[in-house]
Amino acid sequence: MPILNYLWIIPALPLLGSAINGLFGSKWPNKIINTVAVGSTGLSFLAALEAVREFTHLAPENIPWVQQYFTWIIAGDFRAGFDLQIDHLTVVMLLVVTGVGWLIHIYSTGYMAHEGGYYRFFSYLNLFMFFMLILVLAANYVLLFVGWEGVGLSSYLLIGFYFLRKSAADAGKKAFIVNRIGDFGFMLGMFLLFKAFGTLDFVPLFAKAAPLPADPMGQLGTFTVACLLLFMGACGKSAQLPLYVWLPDAMEGPTPVSALIHAATMVTAGVYVVARSHILFTHAPTAMFVVAIVGCATAVFAATIGLVQTDIKRVLAYSTVSQLGYMFLGLRSRRLFRRHLSPDDPRLLQSFALPRCRQRHSCRGR
Repeated sequence: MPILNYLWIIPALPLLGSAINGLFGSKWPNKIINTVAVGSTGLSFLAALEAVREFTHLAPENIPWVQQYFTWIIAGDFRAGFDLQIDHLTVVMLLVVTGVGWLIHIYSTGYMAHEGGYYRFFSYLNLFMFFMLILVLAANYVLLFVGWEGVGLSSYLLIGFYFLRKSAADAGKKAFIVNRIGDFGFMLGMFLLFKAFGTLDFVPLFAKAAPLPADPMGQLGTFTVACLLLFMGACGKSAQLPLYVWLPDAMEGPTPVSALIHAATMVTAGVYVVARSHILFTHAPTAMFVVAIVGCATAVFAATIGLVQTDIKRVLAYSTVSQLGYMFLGLRSRRLFRRHLSPDDPRLLQSFALPRCRQRHSCRGR
């Protein structure tokens, strides 16, 4: 059975684990809870590995590989289906989410062994894995937004896991509220894209956008406004200025939560959305400039704050915010590189070969 035809299995396994532990785990010993939680994520990781293996054998014309399972929303000309896709960007994120997530589940079995609410913790952790995989595998912005909001919900539940501690409860609410600000911009961006292109499915939307002329620098055209609104959502999820304030406080949750959500997977969701929407951003140089400025400012600003922190978890939190800024800056730089130098451009070869030639001639001179 080719797993590429049944991509829904990859997110369904953690969802099943979350449901089983959430409904029945309160009466089970920790060993059974561990088996369900770690087993479901481990099987999801194995399914992802098989999907990647099959993906490597696909012909180029079959990439991205899109599977349409059923129509979820239909209203007039609008259709949003439960459609999943896999391409090169998805492959990277898929392996990170399932692989790192599975390892952190294993680590959590020891770290949380003597905590109350053990079954509840692993139910939330599996639920987060499900929503993050939906976000990564979605073939349209609507389904991506479901995963986007789902990881926000899971983050709220996990950050506030120690809900009897006021600081943890407040940190969970802070993360939830700040992300809602960014998500409002994300929704407006989706509405604008549908109005302009008549679809929110990635393949047809990007196909319609690719041949259109780019917005002039400094002008707020459709591409620029849509990209800025999407980037507003990305700033919330990936903790960029000015919406970075929730991430340091999120360290109130258990350490495995900090490792999984706020250092490994969820905070890269904003970076993923910008990378996924690269066709739109290449048509909006003003938006790319804003991405670069915000990423650079966040990288420097968060790093300077981290220098004076005394709590190691807050140091790591500000370090994460700073590194996410570098990621956004790197996305912008890569766009420029790909725009000005095509793979067969001789300048591309010279840019790598020239330093070596100079070094070789200098050695001969000696």
